[in-house]
Amino acid sequence: MEVPVMKIKYSSDADICIIELKPGIPKDSIDLKEGVILHLDEDGNPIEIEIIDASKFVSLDEVSFSLPTIKPSHATRYASN
Repeated sequence: MEVPVMKIKYSSDADICIIELKPGIPKDSIDLKEGVILHLDEDGNPIEIEIIDASKFVSLDEVSFSLPTIKPSHATRYASN
């Protein structure tokens, strides 16, 4: 089973940040908070989070990631061929 790659996109022109959890076409959405929208696929699964006026929520000058360590027994599941 291939694990989808999460993508983070930011438009400085529109001040919108989109966190794509997996590929798909949004069919529905839930307003989590004013300016924070969860987009769902046709099965109701989350596919992306949209943050409007993103610079009001977080500094986008620098983005860092913290990834969990994958146990060696699970590493082959995520290794690319």
